[in-house]
Amino acid sequence: MNMEATRRRLTEKQADTVDRLTRAAMEVLSREGFAGLTVRMVAAAAGVGTATAYTYFSSKEHLVAEMFWRRLAATEPPSTEEPDPTARVVAVLRQIAMLVADDPQLAGAVTAALLGTDPDVAHLRLRIGREIRQRLVDALGEPADPEIVETLELLYAGALVRAGMGYASYAEIADLLEKSAVRALRD
Repeated sequence: MNMEATRRRLTEKQADTVDRLTRAAMEVLSREGFAGLTVRMVAAAAGVGTATAYTYFSSKEHLVAEMFWRRLAATEPPSTEEPDPTARVVAVLRQIAMLVADDPQLAGAVTAALLGTDPDVAHLRLRIGREIRQRLVDALGEPADPEIVETLELLYAGALVRAGMGYASYAEIADLLEKSAVRALRD
């Protein structure tokens, strides 16, 4: 998968380095947690120099946000063949909520990273937000009511912050998102 980086377009060799860094970041994150994660540690685990790692990632928050973006971008949206738009929306919200459910370290790190002030994280937040919005619009079908889309985005964002803060598991959050989305779409 040769994805465009958040800071610049990549050659094949550079894309390989970024892939190695993101894979190494997952290993370091699993071992050290977000608080213990450093770009220096990730660079060492990936077998590249720290300066090289900083060429691609401005901070550990940027690195974790990129990991989430890559996971989202690599996940095909649920089928839109289901005739019920509510069922399609619920499938989208559940899929996105469950993207990090299998790894609590990554889940907490993603929440912390996406709330950061790093400009590269802000750029990724916009890309992630646009992708999620498009998936919701596609699930709703044309014409998608902008107020409904905004309500669903707020439900999703609030739910993931709650999960990231440890108030509920991601599976529980996915269930709550489903109930809330059904209510919002039926009202």
